[in-house]
Amino acid sequence: MAEETWKTAITDTGPGKIRVRGYSITDIMEKLSYAEAVFLVLKGELPSRAEAELMNAILVSSIDHGPTPPSVLGTRTVLSGGNSLNAAIAGGVLVIGDIHGGAIEQSARIMQEWAGKEGDVEDLAAKLVDWLKGTETRMPGFGHQLHKVDPRTGKLFEIAARVGYSGRHIDLCVAVEKALEEKLGRQLPININGATAAVISDMGFDWRLGKGFFIISRVPGLLAHAYEEMTRERPMRKLGPPSFDYDGPDERDI
Repeated sequence: MAEETWKTAITDTGPGKIRVRGYSITDIMEKLSYAEAVFLVLKGELPSRAEAELMNAILVSSIDHGPTPPSVLGTRTVLSGGNSLNAAIAGGVLVIGDIHGGAIEQSARIMQEWAGKEGDVEDLAAKLVDWLKGTETRMPGFGHQLHKVDPRTGKLFEIAARVGYSGRHIDLCVAVEKALEEKLGRQLPININGATAAVISDMGFDWRLGKGFFIISRVPGLLAHAYEEMTRERPMRKLGPPSFDYDGPDERDI
């Protein structure tokens, strides 16, 4: 009976051979940037110059956002508890979810669905916002807890325009921002997650890869925070609130 084998189209390995999507790893090491290699392994083909520049901008844009995001607190907490570096980084990655880091995936799913409909983007954006209101759904990738205007969004769109890569999804994203303000009466600027969702959609990436872009971008930041926690802080330090108010039952007997 023949041994069952897996099928994979990603990497072919053998004695003295490593080929990623058909390209020798040694050629990739010499001729591609990290961002270009990420594009290759995810998409299966080499990026154009424009795609390479955009991929690099995406991976840099979310590399870190200070010590307060949940993934960073997760990494520092696991490290502070006396665990290994890899466990600390894994802990931070596990904190990434639909609320923290997941907006790229959710926003890309909505934009890819609506951009595929017939009509100009302004009309589609208005209908999309009406649908959001009717279903009481929040549009992911818009608004930010800290930034009134996310500085990374403008730069990413600026790069996309400069390299000639502004497509229907970016146009829809910008139109949705305007429609949200007109119909809700308040500003909800596009944040970096929404901008990334629009760009990767124009680049032809499946929305289900969205959260992965955030993970790839954020891991170096988690590593830096883990190392800082390891070398600058005492183990098991207070990483939660400095004080708390108890509001449970009064003292009682069993």
